[in-house]
Amino acid sequence: MLIGNLTRDPEVRTTPSGQTVATLGIATNRVWNNPKTGQKEQQVEFHSVVCWGRMGELAGQYLAKGRSVFIEGRLTTRNWQDQRSGEKRYRTEIVAENMQFGPRPGGSEGDYVPQGNTPNRTGGNTAPKNQDAQAPAEDLPIIQEDEPEIEVKDIPF
Repeated sequence: MLIGNLTRDPEVRTTPSGQTVATLGIATNRVWNNPKTGQKEQQVEFHSVVCWGRMGELAGQYLAKGRSVFIEGRLTTRNWQDQRSGEKRYRTEIVAENMQFGPRPGGSEGDYVPQGNTPNRTGGNTAPKNQDAQAPAEDLPIIQEDEPEIEVKDIPF
């Protein structure tokens, strides 16, 4: 599971068999305080994500560089023979199984367009019925203020 921002616009292609595939570049950030210096430090990781079928079409239609996205998927490593050097090359990618779009940069909650095929907390499907329509508010995840705050000591890992 990753939450990050797109580093470039999605590249959407169609395979010879007619299946849509989109490739995304996503950056995730980790920020922490260095215990020795007391300074905030940051580490950025870059990930390659592959979206197949309808999810790939939606990624190409709704996502753009800078947009935030939540990806749930599996790791896969492919290999090939480099034509120039003859060396065997490897690339590890995330094959997306679920996707949910975050708010647009500088936008409001009204700009939120959830995607994917997983049910949200209200039990509804997050995939839009009309891809050009904005998602109604009842399809947004519900976070209730009266829920107890999670203590760090309660986290099992």
